[in-house]
Amino acid sequence: MTSTFTKRPDKRKFDELRPIKAETGIIPNADGSALFAFGETVAIAAVYGPKPLHPAHMQDPERGIIRCNYNMLPFSVTERAKPGPNRRSKEISMVAGNALASVVDLARFPGTVIDVEILILQANASTRCAGINAAAMALAQAGVVMKEMVSSVSIGKMDDKIVTDVIKEEEDWEEGEGATDIAFSMTSRTKQITHLQLDGIIQTQRFMEAVEAARVACEKIHDYQIRALKGEKIDETKK
Repeated sequence: MTSTFTKRPDKRKFDELRPIKAETGIIPNADGSALFAFGETVAIAAVYGPKPLHPAHMQDPERGIIRCNYNMLPFSVTERAKPGPNRRSKEISMVAGNALASVVDLARFPGTVIDVEILILQANASTRCAGINAAAMALAQAGVVMKEMVSSVSIGKMDDKIVTDVIKEEEDWEEGEGATDIAFSMTSRTKQITHLQLDGIIQTQRFMEAVEAARVACEKIHDYQIRALKGEKIDETKK
């Protein structure tokens, strides 16, 4: 029996983000740090550097590099996650690092490395997006020169509905055509896509609708990031 996706499991509107939590300066010994949460998905990020890259033969005399490390805590999901790096965490580390490197002026930091540590404390889908949002805030708080900010969100297609900020229950929805999940990272000023990962199948026209939904959502997320960077502690989860 085929069902139709008519409403979201958590009662949100199709274009509505989950309650946001955002804060900077949460790790005192880091050069920059931040927390960003979409509802039950909570990520923290810490930035260390720029600092000389060792061994020296790996240094680029013309630009710095971003070395990103993404991990989920074992208790972040219902079934305990195996600690340590795995194929998924290595992949997300790479795409998150690329998404961030595109907005950092690395030519200002030749021969150096900027270490970005992303840790997922609690997971209900969209973990890579929350991690990228936290990491961008941490880089800005560390004073790393950035051309513009980057914001990230997941957009889904459930039957004929385009939905913003996908949760795990929606990721797993497989009725009708099945669920399509697209993770976007987008720059704040030029609206360039710095990261895109698509899981599923989507027609060209619906994909363009997803891009527009991501643009609108990323503008909202950018506003939260800037407010947090100005010292505001945002916690909509308490409402």
